[in-house]
Amino acid sequence: MDGLRFAFGTLTVFPARITRWDRDAARAGMLCAPLAGLVVGVCAAGLGGTFLALDSGPLLAAVATTAVPAVLTRGLHLDGLADTADGLGSAKPAEDALRIMKQSDVGPFGVIVLLLVLLAQVAALYELYGESWAHGAAGAALAATVARLALTHASRHGVPAARPEGLGAIVAATVPVRSATFTTAVVLVLLAATGLLFSPYDAVHNVLAAGAALGAAAALLRRCVRRFGGVTGDVFGAVEETAATTALVALALG
Repeated sequence: MDGLRFAFGTLTVFPARITRWDRDAARAGMLCAPLAGLVVGVCAAGLGGTFLALDSGPLLAAVATTAVPAVLTRGLHLDGLADTADGLGSAKPAEDALRIMKQSDVGPFGVIVLLLVLLAQVAALYELYGESWAHGAAGAALAATVARLALTHASRHGVPAARPEGLGAIVAATVPVRSATFTTAVVLVLLAATGLLFSPYDAVHNVLAAGAALGAAAALLRRCVRRFGGVTGDVFGAVEETAATTALVALALG
């Protein structure tokens, strides 16, 4: 329960009172992160389905679906994505780049990346909703779940924190590699089973989309660790949004 409270209390706006703020609770929380993502994805799919039921068309349903994760996280991950883009694009030493990321304003790199990511998410969901509500809903749930699974991997042993304080320092290097691998296997099996409700092709497609999302998130994570010396809360947000966007795009490319 401490892990569930930590996951929902730090990754969503749901009223989950965090009773423990230590590395043991952080480890459990990051292992529970995909479950928090699933709940966010189901809420997003529900609103998208409501818009479709009101004959809004797939485009407006896609916009509504994209808005839900932003609302349910207070824009935390999008803010982290923008700050990380500004830090990576600054071409300054690690200490200066981290200082740029802590500033409250958003620079040109952050604005451009935010715009492109949100457009990609809306466009991909538009294609999925164009197939059917079920495909759009499944895509929204898959993307949100895999995005939080990427946070589990970003918290694994061997990934240091860039700062001694903040959320990144609490969760960095808390998850054993074996536990992250087991959690990934469980999520992939569930995604394949969900895809089988449509067709064997969809089962394979789901797993490939999840793999592409985790691969893109891992590439960004490696870049940030080399650039900043470790992870921060902003890097976690960037990793999450990268995984979610990649998963949706991969599903739309079917």
